Amino acid sequence: MDRLFLRQRIYDHFTLLLNPSFLYFFHPILDVLTMNMPIASSTKIFPTALLCEHQDNNDFYLETQRYLENYPETRFIDICLHDLNGHIRGKRIEVNALHSLYKGCYFPLSIYAMNLNGQVVEESGLGKYIGEPDRLCMPVLGSLKPCADQPTQHAQLLLSMQSDDGSDCMLEPRNLLKKILTTLHQMHYFPVMAGEIEFYLSNQQQDNQAHQTQCFDVDTPHDFHRILQHIELEAKRQNIELTAIVAESASGQFELNIQHSHNILKLCDDIMAIKRMIRQIAVEHHLQASFMAKPNMSKAGSGMHFHMSLLNQWQENIFQLDAAKKPNLIMQKVIAGLIGLMPASMAILAPNVNSFRRFQFGHHVPLQANWGLNNRNVAIRIPCADQDNQRLEYRVAGADVNPYLCVATLLVGILHGLHTPLDLPKPSPQLQGIDTPHFLPTHQLEALQLFEKNAVFKQYFGTEFMQLWCACKRFEYQTVINKITQTELDWGI
Repeated sequence: MDRLFLRQRIYDHFTLLLNPSFLYFFHPILDVLTMNMPIASSTKIFPTALLCEHQDNNDFYLETQRYLENYPETRFIDICLHDLNGHIRGKRIEVNALHSLYKGCYFPLSIYAMNLNGQVVEESGLGKYIGEPDRLCMPVLGSLKPCADQPTQHAQLLLSMQSDDGSDCMLEPRNLLKKILTTLHQMHYFPVMAGEIEFYLSNQQQDNQAHQTQCFDVDTPHDFHRILQHIELEAKRQNIELTAIVAESASGQFELNIQHSHNILKLCDDIMAIKRMIRQIAVEHHLQASFMAKPNMSKAGSGMHFHMSLLNQWQENIFQLDAAKKPNLIMQKVIAGLIGLMPASMAILAPNVNSFRRFQFGHHVPLQANWGLNNRNVAIRIPCADQDNQRLEYRVAGADVNPYLCVATLLVGILHGLHTPLDLPKPSPQLQGIDTPHFLPTHQLEALQLFEKNAVFKQYFGTEFMQLWCACKRFEYQTVINKITQTELDWGI
């Protein structure tokens, strides 16, 4: 038995006895207990700060130099931030201004108070009331990539906003995710995730019968086949690793699978990039791409699912099922935490009025906070897999969700489950009439009310962010509700 094996067994034993918040301080004791045992040279150990992003002026200079060597015809660069709704905000600069970005540039803080129409929500308190102050934004290393629109001449670069004191701005969804991810890493838990995103491709000016697709149909119509090939090409150009593009249940609906990764921030960056890419490529092919949760009431909605396993610092998957297909203790804790927060999580996972239209019977959409084995009707599905690849699939969010906030919500659920003694509900097929179902909110205002009162989210998201989110979302809701629909006018009252 080598030292790391012994150390892991002791650590697993004390995981059952100690609150996870104390485990971080337990590691030095483990080192002393096992210090005289040999370390197997083949064992790989995760660094505790695996995904910490260190900004280095020289690194950015080298990145820009390498990029311009590969794309010497580059003329302009889109420098971008993603707002609360995941919409891209920024400006276009000339290539000769690229090198000077190592010093950063300024954008207004009110970018994070914009509604779905791009207007600043004054109720947020970040607009005219405080003079719409600017904040310094720094480039994200590794994010300089060709844009799908004229890739040889057009590039894009992701920025991240800072607070006045130089720390990460916690109103930015990406920074919020980074902070929560760091908390997990400090406890020596390392999530590995893969993303699945559904979307529609359509041509409103042609007969829909000419563009019919079928579920899991490999031979898609020619027009769709060309655009899917184009998406794959541009994804490779942007270093986004796709594992599959699948024709979904509704005609014109597709699912795109992104390779699993331990770099959670890059996974979310890639999701944002590929949504923009698909929209740009669709226009080039005279099609329209939609990531609405429910673009057509007669068709299936579009979701964004995440597959997730949890590794320890030795890169071992600590999600396991026993011979009876029962999750081990860590996996039970995680599922219980996710389910416990799921009703309040709907404020993030279903971020607008249209999002709630997706939750209907008969479309493999979860309507309850539940879980099950190999069952696509539940919120948390445990797919078929061997022990090394054991994972769970979180199936609640719509395709319109902000992936940074969605993943942050999942990680908060993990932390909640690890920190709090919770009862795991029975798997969905075992529920009986005497068991109380835990229905998810079916209305946006109900979800927002649950969210803003939730103490766990306040702990990890912070009061300031939660107040901002709720103010913006209530304003968007009122904007929709205050409009008279054609259906109402057709009543003839």
